[in-house]
Amino acid sequence: MKQFKEQFGGKATPALKAQYAQSPNWKEGKFENLVETTMEFSIQNVPKLMYKQFFETKGRNPKKALPILPFERDVFLEPADEAKIIWYGHSVVLMRLQGKTLLIDPMLGPNAAPIAPFPVKRFSENSLEVIDTLPPIDLVLMTHDHYDHLDYASIQRLKSKTRHYFVALGVKRHLMRWGISAEQITEFDWWDQQVFEEISITFTPTRHFSGRGLKDRAKSLWGGWAFQTAQENLYFSGDGGYGDHFKEVGKRLGPFDFGWMECGQYNPNWHQIHMYPEESVQAGHDTKVRKAMAVHWGGFALAQHHWKDPIERFMAAAQKEALPAITPRIGECFSPSSTHFEDWWKGWE
Repeated sequence: MKQFKEQFGGKATPALKAQYAQSPNWKEGKFENLVETTMEFSIQNVPKLMYKQFFETKGRNPKKALPILPFERDVFLEPADEAKIIWYGHSVVLMRLQGKTLLIDPMLGPNAAPIAPFPVKRFSENSLEVIDTLPPIDLVLMTHDHYDHLDYASIQRLKSKTRHYFVALGVKRHLMRWGISAEQITEFDWWDQQVFEEISITFTPTRHFSGRGLKDRAKSLWGGWAFQTAQENLYFSGDGGYGDHFKEVGKRLGPFDFGWMECGQYNPNWHQIHMYPEESVQAGHDTKVRKAMAVHWGGFALAQHHWKDPIERFMAAAQKEALPAITPRIGECFSPSSTHFEDWWKGWE
């Protein structure tokens, strides 16, 4: 029971809300998107959606667990002139940059719905054990506080090996509730920028929302991350629907050598907060990404589409729209200049 309660994280107290109110993105008691954003369904449709989510599951999960390639420490830590990257499914990205180890949205837990009546199981098995194989983490970065990105079990395993955290404004309270000291956590509003070990890191706007319970919706911010070094410029889109903010990111911070583009868990009912794959490719062009890969797929079935649909549509659109794109396996180490990836998902049902 205690662990169930811990899942909700920290409360947005009156003092914290007063702090958040200093942000230009906090209006009428909550954070707001740059443009009007809604979920296109009524409360009357919730039972039908829940039924589809938990019972109409054909084709939404692989028939066999997706393998995670073993972590090769020597390969990952070997000095290189460009970033080394490993994707662990969904939006989990491990990166070696400027001799430092960064970890983005480290949800490596087995269940993306720990407070729901039915679990949303990960496509891969024993994923939490990956954390134990990783080297010390210099910086963990969190885009927002949803369960498929901020995971209690993963944070507990990471605590002893993580040096610092960069998080969206409002996420700090969750980490502190889970035993991480305030001195280890830096919060970011949109367009806030800090230099970490010669890496310039900027928190960028997205079109999404936040919340872990019934009373904290939009009480923390959401966004993406841009990383700039003397050699490279990288972009992690974060969750969110399509909008003009992508062009603004490209104008202010682009062009980017590489971009991780959100692609998956979309539905007409929530189109404004998750992009269709074709929009993910367009967002890549808008942000001036030279090479892209799809993330936010390959981990969980959080929408009603086939589990392969995001990557198949993304790659088809990327080819049509002349956006170079790559498809690394889960756990595979690669760099922005890497090429010649297989369509590995085609070998799975």
